[in-house]
Amino acid sequence: MAGNRRAARMGSAVSGGSAAVAFLVAIVTNYVTAQPPKWAENTVLVWSVFGALAVVSLGLLFWERRLAAGEPGGGVRPVPLGRIAVGGHSMNPPAVSAPVRGREAELERISILVRCGGGGMVVVCGAGGLGKTTLAAEAAARARAEGQAVVWIRWRDDPEQLGQDLAQAAHVLGLPDSRLEEARTGRVALVDAVWEHLATVTGWLIVVDNVDAPAHVGPGSGRPAAYRGWLRPYGGGVLLVTSRDTSRQTWGPKADLVHLQPLADDAGAAVLLDAAPHAGTAAEAEILAARLGGLPLGLNAAGTYLSVPTSRHRTFAAYRHALGAEFADLLGAEHPAAATDPAVARRVVRHTWDLSLDQLDQDGYTLARPVLQLLALLEPAPVPRTLVTPELVTDATGLPATAATVDAALAGLHQYGLLHTPEPDGTRATSPVASRLQLHPLVREVTAHTLTRPEPTTAWLTAIDTHLARAVEATRDMPGRTGWPTARLLAPHLPAHLDRTTPHNFTTARNTLHHLASLLGAAGAASEELLLRRHILDFDNRVVGPDHPDTLISSDYLAAALNDLGEHWQAVTLHRQNLADHERILGPDHPSTLMSRTNFANALHSIGEHQQAADISWQTLADRERLLGPDHPHTLASRNNLANALSDLGEHSEAAMLHRQTLADRERLFGPDHPHTLASRNNLANTLNDLGDDRQAAELHRRNLADHERLLGPDHPHTLASRNNLAAALSNLGEHPEAAELHRRNLADRERFLGPDHPDTLASRNNLANALSDLGEHQQAATLSQQTLADRERILGPHHPHTLASRHNLATAQARLARAGRQRRRWELPHQRPQA
Repeated sequence: MAGNRRAARMGSAVSGGSAAVAFLVAIVTNYVTAQPPKWAENTVLVWSVFGALAVVSLGLLFWERRLAAGEPGGGVRPVPLGRIAVGGHSMNPPAVSAPVRGREAELERISILVRCGGGGMVVVCGAGGLGKTTLAAEAAARARAEGQAVVWIRWRDDPEQLGQDLAQAAHVLGLPDSRLEEARTGRVALVDAVWEHLATVTGWLIVVDNVDAPAHVGPGSGRPAAYRGWLRPYGGGVLLVTSRDTSRQTWGPKADLVHLQPLADDAGAAVLLDAAPHAGTAAEAEILAARLGGLPLGLNAAGTYLSVPTSRHRTFAAYRHALGAEFADLLGAEHPAAATDPAVARRVVRHTWDLSLDQLDQDGYTLARPVLQLLALLEPAPVPRTLVTPELVTDATGLPATAATVDAALAGLHQYGLLHTPEPDGTRATSPVASRLQLHPLVREVTAHTLTRPEPTTAWLTAIDTHLARAVEATRDMPGRTGWPTARLLAPHLPAHLDRTTPHNFTTARNTLHHLASLLGAAGAASEELLLRRHILDFDNRVVGPDHPDTLISSDYLAAALNDLGEHWQAVTLHRQNLADHERILGPDHPSTLMSRTNFANALHSIGEHQQAADISWQTLADRERLLGPDHPHTLASRNNLANALSDLGEHSEAAMLHRQTLADRERLFGPDHPHTLASRNNLANTLNDLGDDRQAAELHRRNLADHERLLGPDHPHTLASRNNLAAALSNLGEHPEAAELHRRNLADRERFLGPDHPDTLASRNNLANALSDLGEHQQAATLSQQTLADRERILGPHHPHTLASRHNLATAQARLARAGRQRRRWELPHQRPQA
């Protein structure tokens, strides 16, 4: 092809320097072979003429080449891409056989860069299996449809071949042969010749696919971020690179990084339905897509399997269920050609991440693979970074490890998209956080499978259990609330720790879970606490039996955790049974029995059974004063609970007296900042509200809120309760705007942390409606009250006191709304027709 272009250019130059040379040759020929004229006998004159003609001929020849080089596009007309084939491989993009789902934003982002004509470099990056090549192929197809020149280059870990391919791409886009000849003879660097030309040409997209070892791109060594190698952001068109390397340090500040993430469940379901439209419903496809973690490679593998008529599992549901027992055959199967052919390895779920791990090992990150395998043995949940220590790595794998080599291994895994550091959900900037590590579900599952067949994991799991127990102890020793975020992260990994125990150490493991659960309870992390409490109770029932004192205590803790989560009816049922078991096995005066009775009374209070709660609280207080003394913390707790029950029964004066006494005793015994002291101050303020002493109540609530935020943080359930109570006190004082703002903030926080159906969330929605009604926002108040009433009837039942309060509040809001409507109509002038 290039030879044809050169022949055409030479033919077009026959009237320039070549004509002069031909004329000179003709004269010489005639001079030698013909009878010379008389003037030719003058030798000096003849040679002077010949010299002048030679100079003119050479001048015309150089002028011709300069003109050729100065033509637009170097005088070279681009050849249609479909006719290009260099070195036996196509430079056309691969065909996209199915719709690209869930990548609309990324494709539009690339299309805008291609269309705007400003040029630059885009790096589509992420872990293996996320569909980077597919996205690039779709972007190339769209660019070609819009009239762009498109060239596709597949990286082969060969800098010289990449240089040839980019030179050919530049040649297609008009780089002249003369410039290539200068590069061939060493008068200019080929890489500079290519990019100097690409900077002058617009309307192109060059894709370099699978650049997974950017440091090898060349020419020379170093990262592409220097922009002196084959990959540069300085072209007149767009250079699109796909890579597993996600590091900004690798690609530099001028590259536009498009970091792919797993597909959302609905997009993953669409991929499955495209491949196997008869395998089930969209909802079933979404469930399978979630199980596969939204990884396009896994989704394609599942869809391909389900589309084959002879497959054993033909539906989305059947395939999902089969993954539990047949993961090795469905997604973990080895491919015989994967070890020798990277292109095959990229297409097989079982092997695709081995390419990244092999590259990390070659780059000196020798601990990357064992650290990944170690993380894969933990649960599919974020892991606290503090757990992954050099001691854990060495104890588990037997390999020498230092803080530096572990840091490097984690950084390498993160750089290649195999490890993520997710941000905690719903946490304020002022709250303490813990650094976390997380694997993609399929990365974890495949890695764990390859590690455990055959099973060399006994030493690994023993080391994990030892270090989990140490981590819990270290977290408990942290001052204040600094250990709470780590405790939340440790919680999902502790049940398996207990399951792996042997008879000689199960007590130690059980105590580890109990200690962490207690810490989570103090942190207000009721969901995480409930997870551990359920597991401890199941373990106790299996190991020591249902009548063992440890089992009774575990059941009591579980019921209390259910009550904190708003599962009040379930908590009451469990507490009632547990109290009966305590009295039967331990007797009525045992401290555990008294604790069980106290918790039962609290649960009854939560479902509105205030009289029964008060009767039990009276009995428990008398027993504790007799058995433990008036200053025992449990005695003070009983007095506090009795005061709350009396307040709910309308006995506000007696309740206030008990709360004052309890607050004074707790301040004396525990200090002003103890959680129990804050609880007593809060309860006294509420009772003062009931007595009409709103000003003093507001002052106590404001102080309490500041203390809760300082000691427990802005997101703790006790802090949210304190903010709610301050807002109520301000409403009683007529400070309706501030009250409404506090209720609005509290409702958002409770929905975020507790969920929309938690009783505390419903209370915040009810209170915001009341505050809006006080502000005259009657329509919005009525809408919120209607929603709250429906939710309380569904969750608490039609006869719960809170449901009855919501029904009353809705009626009040509707009456105010109607009254406001009548007042507006009274002041509006009737509409008058225009006079004729």
